[in-house]
Amino acid sequence: MSERIETVVLDAEGLSAWIAQDRKLLAMLQVFHDMGADLVVGANTIVEVTHSRTNMPRLNWALSRVKVEPVTEQAAKAAAELLKGAGLHGHKYAIAATVAEVALRQPKPVALLTSDSDDMTKLCGNQVRIISL
Repeated sequence: MSERIETVVLDAEGLSAWIAQDRKLLAMLQVFHDMGADLVVGANTIVEVTHSRTNMPRLNWALSRVKVEPVTEQAAKAAAELLKGAGLHGHKYAIAATVAEVALRQPKPVALLTSDSDDMTKLCGNQVRIISL
C-alpha cells in the first residue's frame, strides 16, 4: 500500500475479523496504524456484529480504539440517496448504504475494508478505496 490513507472504515465483516483476530486483517490494520490513519465504524455496524457468541470484551476493546460515527436522520437520508443513485433498494442494502455514507464523509483519502466490494463500489464510486476482505 503505497499511497497514504487518512481514514479506514470497517464494515461488519471487517469489525468481526478484527474481533476474531484474523491475521490478514490485523496485518492491514498495522499498516494503516503505522501511517497514522484513523479507524472508523458506523454505529449500526455494532448492532450487525453483535450476537449471542460475540466476544463482548473484545468488541468493547476494539470499539475503544475506533471513532464510532452516529447514524443520524441526515446520515440516513444521505444513505437513502446513495441507494437510489446506485439503483439498489431494500433491507439487504440498508446497512451497506449507511456504511458507505459514513465512509464518504470521512477525511480523505478513505479506505473501506469490506466483504461486499461490488455493492460498496456502486455506492461509493471512486471516492473511496475499496479493499476486499
